[in-house]
Parts: sequence; C-alpha cells; structure tokens
Amino acid sequence: MNLNLSMKSKEEEEIQIIVHHWIRILNIKLGWIKNFDKLVINYISTVFMFDTFRSSSKLINTFTEHTRGLRSVDYTIFDNCQFICSGSTDEIIRVWDVDNNKQIQSLNGHSESVNCVKFSLYYYHNHRQNIICSSSSDKTIRFWNFKHNKQLQILNGH
Repeated sequence: MNLNLSMKSKEEEEIQIIVHHWIRILNIKLGWIKNFDKLVINYISTVFMFDTFRSSSKLINTFTEHTRGLRSVDYTIFDNCQFICSGSTDEIIRVWDVDNNKQIQSLNGHSESVNCVKFSLYYYHNHRQNIICSSSSDKTIRFWNFKHNKQLQILNGH
C-alpha cells in the first residue's frame, strides 16, 4: 500500500516538474479561471485546465478538437457562465462551455491561421452581446457573436 502511495506522489511531482518546465521554456500563455482556482494552458493543439490550489496541481479537463497548433486562448464569464475560446493554425475558432465541459461553437471564416482570440467585455457590458474578436494571418480582424454563431464584421487593411 505504501509503495502505491509513494509511486503516486512521485508521479504527481514529476508532472509538476514537467508542467513548470514547459511553461517556462516555451513561454506558454496562462489564464486564470473562476475565483483563481483553475489555470488554462494552451500547448500545441490542446487546451489544458488545471486545478491549481490543492496540494498539487490536478488536470481537470483537456479539449483536443483542434487539428493543428494553438495560437491563442482566452477565458471569460458571460451571464454567470464560464467560456474558453481558442484560435488555431487550423483556421478555426472554438468556444467551450467550461461548466459543462463541452464545445458549443466552431467559428469558420478565416482563410489562414488564427493568431489571436479575445472575448469582448466592451460589447458584453455595453450591448449585451457575446462577442469574440479574432485576428489572422489572412490579414483580417473579425468580430463574431458566438452565442448566435454569426460573423458580425470583417476589418481589412493590413
């Protein structure tokens, strides 16, 4: 019995070391979720969620729907619901409902890699719309109403 506990503790310690190493070496972007108790990490084509305020970090969810590398991840709360959005080199923006651990939208429209995604608190607070802003290597900035799966505006000029 003690051998199993010792092995489990050693595995958790190794996971911690690996996670901290890759965060530091790859300059992985981090974001906090819900009362600062969860951490979101984007790495390669996967979004990881960790529970951080325990004796050791614990992986609580992995979203793997992207087919190519991730470029950006953002988190917000709209109407007391938690959301994560991600942009990828697969040209797709994906939106997840964190509370239900499921993808709720896949936004297509960019013709090249999506480099950055951000939830717009401005639109939410001033217009009660659930908006994501994205930028891409296709030289466009796009605004999306992810609740209604609708592209609202395209800005060209770069």
